[in-house]
Amino acid sequence: MSDLVKASRMADAESELVLQSQKGDPAAFEELVRQHQRMVHALTYRMTGSLADAEDLAQETFLRAYEQIGSFRGNARFSTWLYRIAINTCLNWRQSEARRYALYARAATELAAQTDGREGHSAAPVDEIQAALMKLPAKQRAAMVLTICEGLSHAEAAHALGCSETTVSWRVFTAKRKLKRLLVSRPDASALTRQQKAPPAGEGPAKQP
Repeated sequence: MSDLVKASRMADAESELVLQSQKGDPAAFEELVRQHQRMVHALTYRMTGSLADAEDLAQETFLRAYEQIGSFRGNARFSTWLYRIAINTCLNWRQSEARRYALYARAATELAAQTDGREGHSAAPVDEIQAALMKLPAKQRAAMVLTICEGLSHAEAAHALGCSETTVSWRVFTAKRKLKRLLVSRPDASALTRQQKAPPAGEGPAKQP
């Protein structure tokens, strides 16, 4: 059986579960939760950096999805629809909640590559990249998480965030510029720059006789 046929059958099965859920079948919705729980939890964790908060937000996401299942029209994939609910739930999360700085290593690796090798700057450690990501405005961080961590296209991320594709592209562009400034201005990078600019010992300007 080809991958295309398998994907088509999986999509048909998911559509049937959505339809049954819209008719009030709790078992069908429980199966949807089982299929997408890991995805949603990973997203909420990347948005919060806290396992406890991620669990609470994942549960709230599915609660909202259950309440809003009747509004799903199938214009996008069910997973994209869930992404949108999860992102909105995270964006509404109280700013005073305790957070720990942690994001998926793939995002950190990609961002590290963007600053590595630049003259006068060493590659930033992963934990510093994670900390810088958490300093971004929530909507910019959401755009980065969806496009880099989750691998969504800008069009898919736009649907999940409820904005235009141009807005997503601009948020990603702006976020990357801010991250570069944050990482370049870190103390060890500045020290390295000064060290490289300073002449080696004993090799200063020759004294005039």
